[in-house]
Amino acid sequence: MQKVDFSDVKPVIFSCEGLALSDAEKNFFAHEKPLGFILFGRNVETPKQVSKLATDFRQAVGRPDAPVLVDQEGGRVQRLKAPHWYKAPSFGTLGAIYNLDPDKGRRAVSLATRLIAVDLTAVGISVNCSPCLDLSLAETSSVIGDRSFSEKPEIVAELATIVCDEYIKAGIAPVIKHLPGHGRGAVDSHIELPTVDASMEELLTSDFVPFKQLSHMSWGMTAHIVFEAIDPEYPATQSSKVIEDIIRGEIGFDGVLLTDDLNMNALSGTLGHRAKLAQEAGIDILLHCSGKLDEMREVAAACSPITDEIIRRIETGPSAIAPVSTEAEIDQMKEELAELLALV
Repeated sequence: MQKVDFSDVKPVIFSCEGLALSDAEKNFFAHEKPLGFILFGRNVETPKQVSKLATDFRQAVGRPDAPVLVDQEGGRVQRLKAPHWYKAPSFGTLGAIYNLDPDKGRRAVSLATRLIAVDLTAVGISVNCSPCLDLSLAETSSVIGDRSFSEKPEIVAELATIVCDEYIKAGIAPVIKHLPGHGRGAVDSHIELPTVDASMEELLTSDFVPFKQLSHMSWGMTAHIVFEAIDPEYPATQSSKVIEDIIRGEIGFDGVLLTDDLNMNALSGTLGHRAKLAQEAGIDILLHCSGKLDEMREVAAACSPITDEIIRRIETGPSAIAPVSTEAEIDQMKEELAELLALV
Protein backbone atom coordinates (compact mmCIF):
# COMPACT_ATOMS: atom_id res chain seq x y z
CA MET A 1 0.00 0.00 0.00
CA GLN A 2 1.33 3.44 -0.96
CA LYS A 3 2.41 5.56 1.99
CA VAL A 4 0.28 8.66 2.54
CA ASP A 5 2.04 12.03 2.52
CA PHE A 6 0.84 13.91 5.62
CA SER A 7 3.33 16.77 5.30
CA ASP A 8 0.72 19.41 4.40
CA VAL A 9 -2.15 17.94 6.43
CA LYS A 10 -3.53 19.93 9.36
CA PRO A 11 -4.37 17.93 12.51
CA VAL A 12 -8.02 18.98 12.62
CA ILE A 13 -11.42 17.46 11.85
CA PHE A 14 -14.00 19.75 10.22
CA SER A 15 -17.59 19.44 9.03
CA CYS A 16 -19.78 21.29 6.52
CA GLU A 17 -23.04 23.21 6.75
CA GLY A 18 -25.36 21.14 4.60
CA LEU A 19 -26.01 18.00 2.58
CA ALA A 20 -23.40 18.80 -0.07
CA LEU A 21 -20.18 20.80 -0.24
CA SER A 22 -20.39 24.36 -1.49
CA ASP A 23 -17.67 25.68 -3.79
CA ALA A 24 -16.38 27.82 -0.93
CA GLU A 25 -16.11 24.77 1.33
CA LYS A 26 -14.36 22.74 -1.37
CA ASN A 27 -11.83 25.51 -1.90
CA PHE A 28 -11.26 25.93 1.83
CA PHE A 29 -10.69 22.20 2.41
CA ALA A 30 -8.41 21.95 -0.65
CA HIS A 31 -6.29 24.79 0.70
CA GLU A 32 -6.24 23.91 4.41
CA LYS A 33 -6.18 20.10 4.02
CA PRO A 34 -7.76 18.98 7.32
CA LEU A 35 -6.99 15.44 8.41
CA GLY A 36 -10.64 14.44 8.14
CA PHE A 37 -14.30 15.28 8.49
CA ILE A 38 -17.29 14.59 10.73
CA LEU A 39 -20.97 14.25 9.84
CA PHE A 40 -23.97 15.52 11.80
CA GLY A 41 -27.71 15.30 11.30
CA ARG A 42 -27.67 18.39 9.08
CA ASN A 43 -25.35 16.51 6.70
CA VAL A 44 -27.48 13.36 6.43
CA GLU A 45 -30.45 12.62 4.18
CA THR A 46 -30.10 9.36 2.21
CA PRO A 47 -27.41 6.66 1.85
CA LYS A 48 -26.60 7.82 -1.69
CA GLN A 49 -26.21 11.43 -0.55
CA VAL A 50 -24.01 10.54 2.46
CA SER A 51 -21.82 8.31 0.33
CA LYS A 52 -21.31 11.12 -2.20
CA LEU A 53 -20.55 13.63 0.56
CA ALA A 54 -17.91 11.31 2.03
CA THR A 55 -16.36 10.93 -1.42
CA ASP A 56 -16.45 14.69 -2.01
CA PHE A 57 -14.76 15.35 1.34
CA ARG A 58 -11.92 13.03 0.37
CA GLN A 59 -11.62 14.42 -3.13
CA ALA A 60 -11.40 17.95 -1.72
CA VAL A 61 -8.25 17.10 0.24
CA GLY A 62 -6.85 14.66 -2.33
CA ARG A 63 -6.72 11.68 0.03
CA PRO A 64 -9.07 8.75 -0.71
CA ASP A 65 -8.53 7.39 2.81
CA ALA A 66 -9.09 10.66 4.70
CA PRO A 67 -11.03 9.76 7.88
CA VAL A 68 -14.76 10.45 7.80
CA LEU A 69 -16.24 10.36 11.29
CA VAL A 70 -19.73 10.17 12.77
CA ASP A 71 -21.38 9.73 16.18
CA GLN A 72 -23.42 6.55 15.71
CA GLU A 73 -23.63 5.08 19.19
CA GLY A 74 -27.22 3.86 19.21
CA GLY A 75 -30.11 5.17 21.28
CA ARG A 76 -30.49 8.95 21.12
CA VAL A 77 -27.03 9.53 19.62
CA GLN A 78 -27.43 8.46 16.00
CA ARG A 79 -26.75 10.79 13.08
CA LEU A 80 -27.85 8.21 10.51
CA LYS A 81 -31.50 7.59 11.32
CA ALA A 82 -34.39 5.33 10.31
CA PRO A 83 -35.88 4.57 7.87
CA HIS A 84 -32.67 4.49 5.83
CA TRP A 85 -30.49 3.15 8.64
CA TYR A 86 -30.90 0.72 11.53
CA LYS A 87 -32.26 2.22 14.75
CA ALA A 88 -29.84 0.71 17.26
CA PRO A 89 -30.55 0.39 20.99
CA SER A 90 -28.76 2.53 23.56
CA PHE A 91 -25.82 1.20 25.55
CA GLY A 92 -27.98 1.51 28.65
CA THR A 93 -30.52 -0.90 27.14
CA LEU A 94 -27.77 -3.33 26.15
CA GLY A 95 -26.33 -3.09 29.66
CA ALA A 96 -29.75 -3.94 31.07
CA ILE A 97 -29.82 -7.15 28.99
CA TYR A 98 -26.37 -7.99 30.33
CA ASN A 99 -27.63 -7.54 33.89
CA LEU A 100 -30.36 -10.11 33.23
CA ASP A 101 -28.14 -12.55 31.35
CA PRO A 102 -24.47 -11.75 30.65
CA ASP A 103 -24.22 -14.11 27.66
CA LYS A 104 -27.29 -12.61 26.03
CA GLY A 105 -26.04 -9.13 26.83
CA ARG A 106 -22.72 -9.79 25.15
CA ARG A 107 -24.51 -11.21 22.11
CA ALA A 108 -26.82 -8.20 21.91
CA VAL A 109 -23.87 -5.79 22.00
CA SER A 110 -22.14 -7.74 19.24
CA LEU A 111 -25.23 -7.79 17.00
CA ALA A 112 -26.07 -4.10 17.50
CA THR A 113 -22.49 -3.09 16.68
CA ARG A 114 -22.36 -5.26 13.56
CA LEU A 115 -25.58 -3.72 12.29
CA ILE A 116 -24.22 -0.20 12.80
CA ALA A 117 -20.95 -1.20 11.11
CA VAL A 118 -22.85 -2.45 8.05
CA ASP A 119 -24.54 0.96 7.72
CA LEU A 120 -21.30 2.90 8.18
CA THR A 121 -19.15 0.93 5.76
CA ALA A 122 -21.86 1.13 3.10
CA VAL A 123 -21.58 4.94 2.97
CA GLY A 124 -17.82 5.27 3.40
CA ILE A 125 -17.60 6.25 7.08
CA SER A 126 -14.31 4.99 8.52
CA VAL A 127 -14.28 6.25 12.13
CA ASN A 128 -17.14 5.99 14.63
CA CYS A 129 -17.06 8.18 17.76
CA SER A 130 -18.17 5.26 19.92
CA PRO A 131 -18.20 3.65 22.45
CA CYS A 132 -18.73 5.75 25.57
CA LEU A 133 -16.70 4.30 28.44
CA ASP A 134 -18.22 6.72 30.94
CA LEU A 135 -19.83 5.31 34.07
CA SER A 136 -23.51 5.75 34.91
CA LEU A 137 -23.49 7.17 38.43
CA ALA A 138 -26.03 8.92 40.66
CA GLU A 139 -24.65 12.33 39.71
CA THR A 140 -24.12 11.62 36.00
CA SER A 141 -25.56 14.31 33.74
CA SER A 142 -28.36 13.28 31.41
CA VAL A 143 -26.06 14.21 28.51
CA ILE A 144 -24.46 10.81 29.21
CA GLY A 145 -27.36 8.96 30.85
CA ASP A 146 -28.23 5.83 28.88
CA ARG A 147 -25.17 6.32 26.67
CA SER A 148 -23.37 4.43 29.47
CA PHE A 149 -23.48 0.65 29.76
CA SER A 150 -23.33 0.52 33.54
CA GLU A 151 -22.20 2.03 36.82
CA LYS A 152 -19.74 -0.86 37.16
CA PRO A 153 -16.35 -0.24 35.50
CA GLU A 154 -15.73 -3.91 34.75
CA ILE A 155 -19.03 -4.25 32.86
CA VAL A 156 -18.39 -1.05 30.90
CA ALA A 157 -14.93 -2.34 29.94
CA GLU A 158 -16.22 -5.78 28.93
CA LEU A 159 -19.05 -4.53 26.72
CA ALA A 160 -17.04 -1.66 25.23
CA THR A 161 -14.35 -4.15 24.24
CA ILE A 162 -16.94 -6.08 22.22
CA VAL A 163 -18.02 -2.85 20.50
CA CYS A 164 -14.45 -1.94 19.61
CA ASP A 165 -13.59 -5.41 18.38
CA GLU A 166 -16.63 -5.55 16.09
CA TYR A 167 -15.84 -2.16 14.56
CA ILE A 168 -12.21 -3.09 14.01
CA LYS A 169 -13.27 -6.31 12.25
CA ALA A 170 -15.35 -4.14 9.91
CA GLY A 171 -12.42 -1.81 9.20
CA ILE A 172 -13.88 1.03 11.26
CA ALA A 173 -11.79 2.79 13.89
CA PRO A 174 -13.74 3.09 17.18
CA VAL A 175 -13.19 6.16 19.36
CA ILE A 176 -13.19 5.52 23.10
CA LYS A 177 -14.68 8.49 24.95
CA HIS A 178 -14.68 10.69 26.99
CA LEU A 179 -11.16 10.36 28.40
CA PRO A 180 -10.50 10.11 31.28
CA GLY A 181 -14.22 9.81 32.19
CA HIS A 182 -17.39 11.92 31.97
CA GLY A 183 -19.51 9.90 34.42
CA ARG A 184 -18.95 12.21 37.40
CA GLY A 185 -19.85 15.28 35.39
CA ALA A 186 -23.10 16.54 36.92
CA VAL A 187 -23.78 19.13 34.20
CA ASP A 188 -23.86 19.01 30.40
CA SER A 189 -20.49 20.09 29.00
CA HIS A 190 -22.26 21.35 25.87
CA ILE A 191 -23.73 24.05 28.12
CA GLU A 192 -21.32 24.60 31.02
CA LEU A 193 -18.06 23.32 32.50
CA PRO A 194 -18.44 20.30 34.81
CA THR A 195 -16.13 20.11 37.81
CA VAL A 196 -15.34 16.80 39.51
CA ASP A 197 -14.14 16.79 43.12
CA ALA A 198 -13.56 13.03 43.46
CA SER A 199 -10.22 11.99 44.92
CA MET A 200 -7.50 10.41 42.80
CA GLU A 201 -8.07 7.13 44.67
CA GLU A 202 -11.75 7.13 43.68
CA LEU A 203 -10.96 7.92 40.05
CA LEU A 204 -8.26 5.25 39.79
CA THR A 205 -10.61 2.54 41.03
CA SER A 206 -13.67 3.59 39.01
CA ASP A 207 -13.77 6.10 36.15
CA PHE A 208 -10.30 5.38 34.80
CA VAL A 209 -10.67 1.57 34.85
CA PRO A 210 -12.51 1.05 31.52
CA PHE A 211 -10.15 3.42 29.71
CA LYS A 212 -7.13 1.63 31.12
CA GLN A 213 -8.47 -1.72 29.91
CA LEU A 214 -9.05 -0.33 26.42
CA SER A 215 -5.93 1.82 26.30
CA HIS A 216 -4.66 -0.13 23.29
CA MET A 217 -7.36 1.34 21.03
CA SER A 218 -6.23 3.60 18.20
CA TRP A 219 -8.53 6.63 18.73
CA GLY A 220 -9.79 8.40 21.84
CA MET A 221 -11.72 11.59 22.66
CA THR A 222 -11.23 13.85 25.67
CA ALA A 223 -13.79 15.23 28.10
CA HIS A 224 -14.29 18.95 28.70
CA ILE A 225 -14.26 18.38 32.47
CA VAL A 226 -12.14 19.77 35.31
CA PHE A 227 -10.74 17.14 37.68
CA GLU A 228 -9.84 19.11 40.79
CA ALA A 229 -7.59 16.38 42.14
CA ILE A 230 -5.43 16.54 39.00
CA ASP A 231 -5.70 20.07 37.57
CA PRO A 232 -8.17 22.52 39.18
CA GLU A 233 -7.49 25.15 36.51
CA TYR A 234 -7.98 23.50 33.10
CA PRO A 235 -10.50 20.96 31.70
CA ALA A 236 -9.02 17.65 30.58
CA THR A 237 -9.00 18.72 26.92
CA GLN A 238 -6.67 21.62 27.74
CA SER A 239 -4.74 20.16 30.68
CA SER A 240 -1.22 18.84 30.15
CA LYS A 241 -1.45 17.26 33.61
CA VAL A 242 -4.53 15.25 32.65
CA ILE A 243 -3.27 14.39 29.16
CA GLU A 244 0.35 13.54 29.98
CA ASP A 245 0.08 12.24 33.56
CA ILE A 246 -3.28 10.49 33.40
CA ILE A 247 -4.37 9.73 29.81
CA ARG A 248 -0.91 8.98 28.42
CA GLY A 249 0.66 7.96 31.75
CA GLU A 250 -1.66 6.27 34.24
CA ILE A 251 -4.20 5.03 31.68
CA GLY A 252 -1.53 4.29 29.08
CA PHE A 253 -3.45 5.44 25.99
CA ASP A 254 -1.07 5.92 23.06
CA GLY A 255 -3.58 6.35 20.24
CA VAL A 256 -4.84 9.42 18.37
CA LEU A 257 -6.20 11.83 20.98
CA LEU A 258 -9.08 13.94 19.70
CA THR A 259 -10.78 16.84 21.45
CA ASP A 260 -14.50 16.83 21.98
CA ASP A 261 -16.11 19.64 19.94
CA LEU A 262 -14.29 22.95 20.44
CA ASN A 263 -17.62 24.78 20.19
CA MET A 264 -18.98 23.35 23.44
CA ASN A 265 -19.63 25.94 26.14
CA ALA A 266 -17.53 24.09 28.72
CA LEU A 267 -14.57 25.75 27.00
CA SER A 268 -14.04 29.49 27.12
CA GLY A 269 -12.34 32.11 24.97
CA THR A 270 -12.16 32.38 21.21
CA LEU A 271 -12.01 29.26 19.07
CA GLY A 272 -8.40 30.05 18.26
CA HIS A 273 -7.58 30.29 21.96
CA ARG A 274 -9.40 27.02 22.70
CA ALA A 275 -7.50 25.27 19.92
CA LYS A 276 -4.13 26.66 21.02
CA LEU A 277 -4.58 25.56 24.65
CA ALA A 278 -5.65 22.05 23.61
CA GLN A 279 -2.66 21.56 21.34
CA GLU A 280 -0.21 22.95 23.88
CA ALA A 281 -1.62 20.47 26.42
CA GLY A 282 -0.85 17.51 24.17
CA ILE A 283 -3.96 16.99 22.03
CA ASP A 284 -3.26 15.33 18.66
CA ILE A 285 -6.33 16.33 16.66
CA LEU A 286 -8.73 19.25 17.04
CA LEU A 287 -12.44 18.62 16.47
CA HIS A 288 -14.62 21.46 15.21
CA CYS A 289 -18.18 20.52 14.37
CA SER A 290 -20.36 23.52 13.44
CA GLY A 291 -19.48 23.50 9.74
CA LYS A 292 -19.43 27.30 9.75
CA LEU A 293 -16.76 28.53 7.37
CA ASP A 294 -15.73 31.62 9.35
CA GLU A 295 -15.23 29.50 12.48
CA MET A 296 -13.27 26.88 10.56
CA ARG A 297 -10.98 29.58 9.20
CA GLU A 298 -10.22 30.71 12.76
CA VAL A 299 -9.46 27.17 13.93
CA ALA A 300 -7.33 26.43 10.85
CA ALA A 301 -5.29 29.58 11.46
CA ALA A 302 -4.58 28.49 15.04
CA CYS A 303 -3.80 24.89 14.13
CA SER A 304 -0.24 23.71 14.73
CA PRO A 305 1.52 21.60 12.07
CA ILE A 306 1.10 17.85 12.22
CA THR A 307 3.97 16.01 13.91
CA ASP A 308 5.67 12.68 13.22
CA GLU A 309 4.23 11.36 16.48
CA ILE A 310 0.66 12.18 15.42
CA ILE A 311 1.26 10.58 12.01
CA ARG A 312 2.55 7.43 13.71
CA ARG A 313 -0.60 7.21 15.79
CA ILE A 314 -2.88 7.78 12.78
CA GLU A 315 -1.16 5.05 10.78
CA THR A 316 -1.78 2.39 13.45
CA GLY A 317 -5.58 2.40 12.99
CA PRO A 318 -7.72 -0.22 11.18
CA SER A 319 -7.52 -0.28 7.39
CA ALA A 320 -9.04 -3.51 6.06
CA ILE A 321 -12.74 -3.43 5.20
CA ALA A 322 -14.61 -6.59 6.10
CA PRO A 323 -16.85 -8.33 3.54
CA VAL A 324 -20.31 -6.77 3.35
CA SER A 325 -23.05 -8.85 4.98
CA THR A 326 -25.84 -10.12 2.75
CA GLU A 327 -29.39 -8.84 3.20
CA ALA A 328 -30.41 -12.23 4.55
CA GLU A 329 -27.65 -12.10 7.18
CA ILE A 330 -28.62 -8.55 8.15
CA ASP A 331 -32.28 -9.53 8.52
CA GLN A 332 -31.29 -12.51 10.64
CA MET A 333 -29.17 -10.29 12.92
CA LYS A 334 -32.02 -7.79 13.33
CA GLU A 335 -34.47 -10.58 14.18
CA GLU A 336 -32.16 -12.11 16.78
CA LEU A 337 -31.43 -8.73 18.35
CA ALA A 338 -35.15 -7.88 18.50
CA GLU A 339 -35.71 -11.07 20.52
CA LEU A 340 -32.95 -10.09 22.94
CA LEU A 341 -34.29 -6.55 23.28
CA ALA A 342 -37.71 -7.96 24.19
CA LEU A 343 -36.14 -9.17 27.43
CA VAL A 344 -36.07 -5.59 28.71
